[in-house]
Amino acid sequence: MRRAPRNRTAVGCTLLVIALGAGFTGCSSGGNPLSAEPYDAADRISFNGPSEGKKADPDTPLEIVAEDSGGRITDVTTVDAAGHHVGGELAADGSRWHSTSPLAADTDYTVRVSTEDEDGAPGRKVLTFTTGKPTAPRSSGAKSLGVTFGPGKGTYGVGQPLTAELTAPVQDPAQRAVVERGLKVSSTPAVVGSWHWVDDRKLHFRPKGYWPENATIRMRSTLEGVRIGDRLTGGKAEPLTLSTGDQVIAVTDVAAHRLTVYKSGEEIRKIAVTAGKPGFETRNGVKVVLAKERLVRMLSTTIGIAEGSAESYDMPVHFATRVTWSGEYVHAAPWSVGSQGYDNVSHGCVGMSTGDAEWFFDTFHQGDLVEVVNSGGATMEPFGNGFGDWNLSWAQWREGSALVGGTGPGPAPEEKARLRPQPA
Repeated sequence: MRRAPRNRTAVGCTLLVIALGAGFTGCSSGGNPLSAEPYDAADRISFNGPSEGKKADPDTPLEIVAEDSGGRITDVTTVDAAGHHVGGELAADGSRWHSTSPLAADTDYTVRVSTEDEDGAPGRKVLTFTTGKPTAPRSSGAKSLGVTFGPGKGTYGVGQPLTAELTAPVQDPAQRAVVERGLKVSSTPAVVGSWHWVDDRKLHFRPKGYWPENATIRMRSTLEGVRIGDRLTGGKAEPLTLSTGDQVIAVTDVAAHRLTVYKSGEEIRKIAVTAGKPGFETRNGVKVVLAKERLVRMLSTTIGIAEGSAESYDMPVHFATRVTWSGEYVHAAPWSVGSQGYDNVSHGCVGMSTGDAEWFFDTFHQGDLVEVVNSGGATMEPFGNGFGDWNLSWAQWREGSALVGGTGPGPAPEEKARLRPQPA
């Protein structure tokens, strides 16, 4: 909350300028206290932060009090090292400011205090402190909120979102903010990124753009012992470190019946393909490789096609690269070679020759990107059927953050049904 300084002195200065005429453009620093350098407000305020060499208890609210009987606090901002603000409330008379949102454990904070004295002269003071583990005992019967980070150790493509699975639902926006503030993600090279609440128990993290190539990504939680709600405290969480490989992206132009593969921004292969025919259109949008299956049996009955009907099938499929849980793959389709490059005849998958499918299978890995354009199908869902996270704009993505958007979860995920896939 920011309050305007007293204006009685400033008004007097303005009148003086008018009286003296055009030869003067303003008053001197001695005549207007607002034009002076801010004084050090250390002696004018008291702060309940930790003593030197100590860490603050994150469960204890911050409090700053104006000790100067003729002065007041005009503004206080408190931010952590990542730039996240701590909410607070300033008394109407400027005598006291206190925090209204929880602090995170093991976090560095900077507090900037603005004051003014009885003459309206501005004062400033910058305070820093670090929080430790909470010292207050947990309330009786409190639950512990565990966190499991994903996708697991290993090397992934640059499109791989990160995940955090909670052991208990968190619905309250203020409690979500506490949880999100305690889930730390860092990368080398550094990126701008944000968490997004998929539902009450799951969050996804992605950068504004794809991850850098050959990056190292670290995830950790500072929630252990932190009071999240009246009967919910943070529990232990195993940190996770993973890495990215080269940027590998496939773009399938359904209308042109061509799939183009790019590696590190350079085109490396064009492949003739067939995609979903009318009634079984391939989903548009960006998808992330979920898994690879060298041989998979595909059954039409698992996607609602009656056995024995004109569209039914039951066949083995080789070199299948999965991009949705509902059964969309890039795979070998030797039975449709005559249509590849010319017509779309599949039940939703992207089919190609066995040789091209084997090359694709060997080139793409979990987290790599497969984009479909110019299909008559719907756009890939953001959640619930794989990783469609990249189909949300950056503004839409940030709206799912309790620290940025604060509006709650994104679209509700569908039940992750690991259905048998459909062939082409």
